[in-house]
Amino acid sequence: HVQLVESGGGLVQAGGSLRLSCAASGATFSPYVVGWLRQVPGKEREIVAQIRWSGDRTYYADSVKGRFTISRDNAKNTVYLQMNSLKPEDTAVYYCAAQDSVRTALVGTYDYWGQGTQVTVSS
Repeated sequence: HVQLVESGGGLVQAGGSLRLSCAASGATFSPYVVGWLRQVPGKEREIVAQIRWSGDRTYYADSVKGRFTISRDNAKNTVYLQMNSLKPEDTAVYYCAAQDSVRTALVGTYDYWGQGTQVTVSS
């Protein structure tokens, strides 16, 4: 059983930065892809960024390209999301998730989820 634990969320002013961390524990962690997703109440959950656990292929939502960077530290079973130039519209609950299946990762296909961490950006 894999458990994902997130940290690093908080309140920042527009233009500021945050670094989210997600540490995996409870089992050998070797997924196919790890991602960060976010959700605003009343809206669909959306993929923000993804990275393969082996290799360097990444994906970013258009809304965060150039501002967010996803990275990982396999030795620490940890994935990060560096969030720069934050905007009020980035306000959401951010989740980390992992998928074992070797296929395109979608919101509904991830196998493991963190509890979510709140990111609030004030204008």
